Amino acid sequence: MSDVLIRAKGLSVGFPIGGGILRKQILKAVDNVSLDIEAGSFFGLVGESGSGKTTLGRALLKAAPITSGGAQYTDGEVSYDLENISKDQLRDYRKRAQLIFQDPYAALSPRMTVRDIIAEPLEVMGLTKNRQETDARVREIAAKCRLNLEHLRRFPHAFSGGQRQRISIARALVSAPKFIVADESVAALDVSIQADVLNLLKQIQSDMGLTFMFISHDLSVVAHTCDHVAVMYLGRLVETAPTRKLFAAPRHPYTKALFSAIPSLDPDDRGTAQKLTGEIPSPTNQPSGCKFHTRCPYAIDHCKQVEPQLETDGSGHDVSCHRWKELMAPEAA
Repeated sequence: MSDVLIRAKGLSVGFPIGGGILRKQILKAVDNVSLDIEAGSFFGLVGESGSGKTTLGRALLKAAPITSGGAQYTDGEVSYDLENISKDQLRDYRKRAQLIFQDPYAALSPRMTVRDIIAEPLEVMGLTKNRQETDARVREIAAKCRLNLEHLRRFPHAFSGGQRQRISIARALVSAPKFIVADESVAALDVSIQADVLNLLKQIQSDMGLTFMFISHDLSVVAHTCDHVAVMYLGRLVETAPTRKLFAAPRHPYTKALFSAIPSLDPDDRGTAQKLTGEIPSPTNQPSGCKFHTRCPYAIDHCKQVEPQLETDGSGHDVSCHRWKELMAPEAA
C-alpha cells in the first residue's frame, strides 16, 4: 500500500465577511473535509464553480488559513502539521509543495524573460550557489517541459497558451517539489493543447515521482488523468473513490447529475442529462441537513434535518448520502 503524503482531517476554511464588529458572518469555503492523498498519485478534485476546490487546494499548500481541523504532510524526510507549522518549516514546505495556476499569462511577469521566470524560485529560496548552477537547473527543467534554449531568451507575450502553461509548469518544478496542486491548469486551453499538457504532466509525474492534486470541472479530463477522484459540493466532500469505480457506479445524486451532463456523441443519449434546479446555495447561508437537499430530486424530510457523513464500503468508495443504498438498488437489479 502506498504511503499517504497529505492527510486532511476535519479541515475547514472560513472567512469573516461584513456585519461589523458585533455581527460577523463566516463564509465557509471548506467545511469539515477529510481525505488522504497517496504519494505518487494523481488525485482529482471536481465540482461546480464556488464549491471550494481552489480554497481546499490552497489550504493544503498553506496559502489559505486553516480555521479548524488540520492537515499533515509526510514525505519520508519530514513531517509537518500544516495548521501549526513554524516559519522555518513553512520556508522548507514551499520548496516541497507548489502551485500551477489556471491562467498562465496572468501568473507570468511580462517584464521577465522565461529564463528569469523559471530561475526566480531557485534564487529566492537559495537553492543554487551561483548563476552557472542556476542556469544548468533551468535548462534541465526547461527540457523536461519541452522548452528549448531559444525560448529562454523570450518574454511571455511571444508564446501561445500551451507554451505559457509549460513555462508555468517548469517554474513549479524547478524547486524539485514532492506535491503539486494544478488548479484548472488546462481549462483555458484548446482541446488539442489540453491533451498535450495533460500528457506532459503524466510524463513528469512518472519521471519525477510527483504527487498531484488536479482541480478541474471537466470530468473527461479527470477520467483521462486521475487515479482517485473526490467530488465537492458547497465546501464538503460528497463522494470519493478510485476513478474507475466512481465512473462505473457513481452513488451520490450530485455526482450522477455531473456525469449525466458529459456530452455524448450518441444521438440517442441527447436530452438525457439530469437537470438540477436552482443555484448552489450561498456559503454564508447554508441549508440545514444535507447541503444538496435544495436541488436533489430524491430529498426527503430526513435529508433536510440531518447532515449525512461520509460512509465507506471498505473498498475506498465513500459517499455522503442518506439514501445512496436504496437509490443504487434499482440500478443493481
